[in-house]
Amino acid sequence: MPDLMQPITQEVECTSRQDILRWRDSHWIQEQDNLAVEIPVALEFNGISHAVMLATPSDLESFALGFALSEGIVDERAEFRDAEVTVSPLGITVHCEIAGAAFMRLKQRRRNMTGRTGCGLCGVESLEQVVRQLPAVPTGASVPVLAMRAALKELSTLQPLGSLTGGMHAAAWSTPDGRLQQLCEDVGRHNALDKLIGVMTERRLNFQDGFLLITSRASVEMVQKAATVGIPCLIAISAPTALAVKTAQTAGMTLIAFARGDEFVAYTHADRITGT
Repeated sequence: MPDLMQPITQEVECTSRQDILRWRDSHWIQEQDNLAVEIPVALEFNGISHAVMLATPSDLESFALGFALSEGIVDERAEFRDAEVTVSPLGITVHCEIAGAAFMRLKQRRRNMTGRTGCGLCGVESLEQVVRQLPAVPTGASVPVLAMRAALKELSTLQPLGSLTGGMHAAAWSTPDGRLQQLCEDVGRHNALDKLIGVMTERRLNFQDGFLLITSRASVEMVQKAATVGIPCLIAISAPTALAVKTAQTAGMTLIAFARGDEFVAYTHADRITGT
């Protein structure tokens, strides 16, 4: 009998081809379209299932590491020991091994986060868990307006899955002079950010030496994840929520939204933005 749970030996496809009929110029045109793939991904810590997310099946080890860091499951990379990705007919499981002290903390505040890509708070067990205590973010580097413009322009050209499907979010990291160092894509905005945090951690990139760009709205979960790992500046191309602004203000984070072309809106701590 074949093993229904086995390690992934090759990258799972992130897009799928679909036959479609497109209505154009008053008639049907038969074409093929590229769709974003989303698969249930279970994150398991020391043998205990903790969260199930719908995610794009790429960079899953980085996703697990970033999630563990951004959710405060581990305090540092050294507490995240290993990750193994396995696939079954039902989805994918990332088996993570974390340090004993981190696992004890996790069990003390255990929550079931089974949810959807569009909801970062599904399954929390109490209202107290919605707005968690965040560390004050470091001062970090200043962000010149010209650097922000350069990074946003480059961002629009470095989303291969998004360009192919039209259904992906991206999270990217820019140096203070506007050069993108890393970009991650996923059907879920939270997942894209967790993947980025994981990749940056593995590459030993400094969370204070640059700024974060996201292609989604700036929700409170995105602010919480960024603040937890010490990111001082978050720039979104869409709108913020009121709770996200309040949270960023309290954490000392610069929150920029509606960053499109030459315009943007500063909602908190605009002093990090310079005119040169």
